Amino acid sequence: MSNQTKIPHRLYLSEDEIPTQWYNLRADMKEQPDAMLNPGTGQPITEPELYPVFCEKLAHQELDSETRFVDIPEDVLELYKIYRPSPLCRAYNLEKQLGTPAKIYYKFEGNNTSGSHKLNSAIAQAYYAKDQGLKGMTTETGAGQWGTALAEAASYFGLDLVVYMVKVSYQQKPFRKAIMETFDAKVIASPSDTTNVGRAILEEDPDNSGSLGTAISEAVEVAVTSEGYKYVLGSVLNQVLLHQSIIGLETEIALNKLGEYPDIVIGCAGGGSNLGGLIAPFMRDKIKGDRNPRIVAVEPASCPSLTRGKYAYDFCDTGKTTPLAKMYTLGAGFKPSANHAGGLRYHGMSPILSKLYHDGYMEAVSVEQTAVFEAAKLFAKYETILPAPESSHAIRAAIDEALKCKETGEEKTILFGLTGTGYFDMVAYEQFNNGTMTDHIPSDADLEKSFATLPDIG
Repeated sequence: MSNQTKIPHRLYLSEDEIPTQWYNLRADMKEQPDAMLNPGTGQPITEPELYPVFCEKLAHQELDSETRFVDIPEDVLELYKIYRPSPLCRAYNLEKQLGTPAKIYYKFEGNNTSGSHKLNSAIAQAYYAKDQGLKGMTTETGAGQWGTALAEAASYFGLDLVVYMVKVSYQQKPFRKAIMETFDAKVIASPSDTTNVGRAILEEDPDNSGSLGTAISEAVEVAVTSEGYKYVLGSVLNQVLLHQSIIGLETEIALNKLGEYPDIVIGCAGGGSNLGGLIAPFMRDKIKGDRNPRIVAVEPASCPSLTRGKYAYDFCDTGKTTPLAKMYTLGAGFKPSANHAGGLRYHGMSPILSKLYHDGYMEAVSVEQTAVFEAAKLFAKYETILPAPESSHAIRAAIDEALKCKETGEEKTILFGLTGTGYFDMVAYEQFNNGTMTDHIPSDADLEKSFATLPDIG
């Protein structure tokens, strides 16, 4: 009981404690991720070669592996202060229900209209677009959280926005579309007939339910063919993990105030934005040998890029128009099943996280959809927050680790990222509650077919 009187259920930092710099983990990595390649020349891509697609300052951040700390622009900080700092929470009720000696903490990123961590990078990317004098941006969105966040940021900075939303999510989550349109974004179901890439995919497969890779292809095509527009991405890229480091930096400050340090850090993994942001300072400690936390990435069994993918150069989009990245991938042509964790339906993984996993700094597990929602429901009942399906992958792993502590009697400190809320995912919760939810795991044959399309890079 004395422990509970010292540590609050929710710890909010003061506004003055919001970090004023992002942290670039690459500056402390012993080995850098392999360079992105120009698909036309096969050579490492240069910053100017990224300018047709990205804002110039974002292109610089993408390739900068030396600057350890990057100043957060004042206009970005002012917007952060509307919803940050986000709380670090202790899951006392869940701990009690599980009967575990473990201490479970979670960093809750859902206290904003987008309902997720995505706003951290959306504000930054919209700011740089406005700073460059652009007219608008194009992007993709899976579950809709990124599209919602970017719509908010674009509206604030007076920018047009075109969002290609993965078709199955477009159909499952119509109210996400409604929010984006409230902020004046144009939302198009992907694959669509508005781009060459989309038309080609629909001609081959008229019932294609879409993927993040396909939506990226469409958004990039529109950006590079529309004057005054640039493409922005909500995950995977180095620049995005830089912006999302605000999550881990705040978490580190809060845990220091409590005299705590995590034994295990857990995050859901699709493209890597949330996971990369949460683990940044703890991975730094691990790389430097100062501490040795276990760091666990949790992905859907239906789209298992880390646990069953290949570490290889691949395109970041299905239309094969983007630079080639060395990452864990299922192949750009991989078609994930229509599970409800739309934000995790991506064929690849952040090059930074892929390199860290490949070098043994990180673990990865995959979990099935029904087990994920079982954990989500338990968490909602005892912690009063309805979690997003993506976040619930981390909850599943955190519960599993806490139950291991119950078996062994170890009093470990577990930290996970609660990336957002699930209030637009009620179709999924309804299917879980009525017993109609199913699991899909790709066969080895399915994956081999996709791997066969990987580019031949020596």
